[in-house]
Amino acid sequence: MILELEIGPVAHGGHCVARHEGQVVFVRHALPGERVLARVTDEKRGFLRADAIEILLASPDRVIPPCPFAGPGACGGCDWQHADPGAQRRLKQHVIEEQLARLAGISATVPVEPLPGGPLGWRTRVQYAVGRDGRPGFHRHRSSDIVPVDRCRIAHPAVQALPVLREDWPPGSSVEAVRSSAGDTAVITRNSRTGGITSPVPKVRETVGDRTWNLDASGFWQVHPHAVTAFTETVLDMLRPAEGERAWDLYGGAGVFAAALAPHCGPVTVVEADRRAVATGQRALRDLSNVRFAQGDVAAVLANPNWRSVDVVVLDPPRAGAGRAVVEAIVARSPRAVAYVACDPAAFARDVRTFRDHGYDLTGVRAFDSFPMTHHFETIGLLERR
Repeated sequence: MILELEIGPVAHGGHCVARHEGQVVFVRHALPGERVLARVTDEKRGFLRADAIEILLASPDRVIPPCPFAGPGACGGCDWQHADPGAQRRLKQHVIEEQLARLAGISATVPVEPLPGGPLGWRTRVQYAVGRDGRPGFHRHRSSDIVPVDRCRIAHPAVQALPVLREDWPPGSSVEAVRSSAGDTAVITRNSRTGGITSPVPKVRETVGDRTWNLDASGFWQVHPHAVTAFTETVLDMLRPAEGERAWDLYGGAGVFAAALAPHCGPVTVVEADRRAVATGQRALRDLSNVRFAQGDVAAVLANPNWRSVDVVVLDPPRAGAGRAVVEAIVARSPRAVAYVACDPAAFARDVRTFRDHGYDLTGVRAFDSFPMTHHFETIGLLERR
C-alpha cells in the first residue's frame, strides 16, 4: 500500500510521525516538513510503519546519502544518512527534549554536541551478518534478510581495511571487526543462533590518558574513538568529587569511570555483573589502592543493607535503564549527586522521573552525538538532592 503523507515531527527510534485518516504512521527515510509517497511495511493495531520511497517536497536539510546502501529496503544500520549532520543533531535534540517533557515532566534545552572526527569513519566495532552464500553484510531494517556491502562508510578506516568483506564465512554466522584505541585490530566469529564465539578471542589494548586496559576483543568498549574521553570529563565536571568522598561506579564495566574518579576522592566501588569485565578492571586498576570491585547484579548488590552510604554515584546502566528498584536503592543512601550516563533517552527520562519523585532534581544535562548517522546518542545528566 502506497500513501501520500505530510511528515510531522521526529520520534524516538529513527523515524518521523505522520497521520493517514487519523491513524499514526511511523515513517523512515523522511524528514519533518516533507511530503512523500510512502510504502507501508508493517500494519499493527493502532499504527502503521512505512518507508518514504519518493520525496514530493524535500526538506532543506535533505542531502544525498554518502552510502549507496542507505535507504528503503537496504541496510538498516543508519537512520539519518539522508539528513545533513547538523540536522541529525537537531533531530536528536528534539527527541531528548520531548522524552524529558513527556516522561519526566521536565522542560529543558539540550543541544546534541558533535564529537571530533565527523560523521563518517568513526565506528571502531562493526558486526556483520553472514548470509547463506557465505557473504557478510548487514540486516535490512526489521528483517532477517542480509544486504551484502562493499564497505561500511561509518566504520573506522582500520576496520574497513580488515579483510572481512573480501572473504567467505560460515553461513549463518556473524563476524565482528574491531579496532582498539591503541591501534590493535581483531576479527571475531560467532554462531548466530547461540551467540557463542567460534574463533579464538585475541586481547586488544584500550587506552584512556596514560592508562591501558587489556581486554578480550569481544568485550564492551565505546565504539566512538572520542566517546570515553568526552564522557569521563563530563562526569568529573558534573560530580566534582572531593577528597575523602565515597563513590560508586554502578554498571561500571572495567572501571573506566572509577579510574577517573579515584585521584579526586576517597574509596571508589565498582559494581559490575560481568566477570570478565571485573577481572580486566582489577588488572588495569591494581595500582589504585582506593578502588575495589564488587562482582554481581547491581540491584542485588544494592539490596545488601551493608551498603550504607555514598557521596557521589556514576550510574551507567544498559539500554533498558536502571529501573525503579536500583534508583530507589541509590536514593535510600542519600548521595549528594548522581551522574547518569544513558544510551537511551526514554529509559533516561523514566529514571529521572523516579529520581524526582524521591527528591532529586536534574540540575544539568548534556548530550553527545556519539553515533552519527544513526538515531542513537548519549545523554549525561546530573541529579542532585533537593
